[in-house]
Amino acid sequence: MSVTTFEELSLEGLQDIYDSEHQITTALPKMIEAATSSDLKKAFKHHLAQTEEQITRLEKVFDLLGEKAKRKPCVATKGLIAEGSEHMKEVAKGSLLDAALIEGAQKIEHYEIASYGTARTYARQAGKDDVAALLEETLKEEEETDQLLTNIAETVVNRKAAAKH
Repeated sequence: MSVTTFEELSLEGLQDIYDSEHQITTALPKMIEAATSSDLKKAFKHHLAQTEEQITRLEKVFDLLGEKAKRKPCVATKGLIAEGSEHMKEVAKGSLLDAALIEGAQKIEHYEIASYGTARTYARQAGKDDVAALLEETLKEEEETDQLLTNIAETVVNRKAAAKH
C-alpha cells in the first residue's frame, strides 16, 4: 500500500502499535516465567494487564476514527522480542537474566513511547482531541512502566548481577 495522506500515515502508525501490543501480550508471560526477582515478576504481571487495557483503548481509537481495528506487522517489536528470547536462552538464570530482561523490556518501552508520542501528536495535528487524549493516557503508562523498570534495575537487580560477576 502506498501511503499518500497524513491520515493514512497516522492510521498505519496506529495499526503498527496495535500489532506491537498484541506481540507484547504473547511475550510477557514468558518474561514473567523467566524472571527471578519478585519485584520484576510483579512489574511484568502489572504491565501485562495494562497492555491488555491498552489494546482495548486502541480499539476505541479506531472506533473514534471510524476505522476497523487492524494490525500491521510491527517488525521493530518482533525484532526486540526475538532479541529478548535469545537472552532468555543464553544468559545465566538469576539476577543477570533479570537485568537482561529489564534491558529488553525497556527497549520495547522506548519504542512504544516514541510510537505513542508520535500518534498522539498526529491526532492533535488532525484535530482529533478525543483520540489524542486516549493515546496520551497510554503514553503516560508506558513512561511510568519504563521508570518502574529503571527503579527495579537500579535498586535491586543490577546490584545483585554486578556483585555476582
